[in-house]
Amino acid sequence: MATAKNFFACLIVLLACTALVAQTKTARFDPDGSFWILGQPPNEFSEFGGINLNAKRSRQLPGQGFQLTSGKSIRFKTLSVKRDNFTFTTVTVGGISYAFSGKFLKGGIYSAGDLDDETPVLEGTLTKFRGGKKIAEAKLKFSYFGGT
Repeated sequence: MATAKNFFACLIVLLACTALVAQTKTARFDPDGSFWILGQPPNEFSEFGGINLNAKRSRQLPGQGFQLTSGKSIRFKTLSVKRDNFTFTTVTVGGISYAFSGKFLKGGIYSAGDLDDETPVLEGTLTKFRGGKKIAEAKLKFSYFGGT
């Protein structure tokens, strides 16, 4: 009888720990920050500055959106941020819009990590549209910048 009670007590503790670990793993992904193309951007994307995720609205980071090298930012029209599926489309500005589909290569809380600007943390396909027609597409890798 005592063995059965010990077995069930251990089973309950094990199940509780498993549930806690599962909750911790899903809660530990936070990529807030900016993402820059690794290397030289393709000519078709020479105006590309970065992808800014700033869900917490930190004053240290630019607002959410697609940043151009001119400093101008284009707002997201749609945005889905999941580790294995990161997608967005931008609003159209001057007849040009962008779309991205990719995935994060690393989990965790990016701002608390030890990420450098030469390690890829995001990869995917960036597409550029003019008047709704695709005019450029590139498979790219991005590094992370968390602000100063």
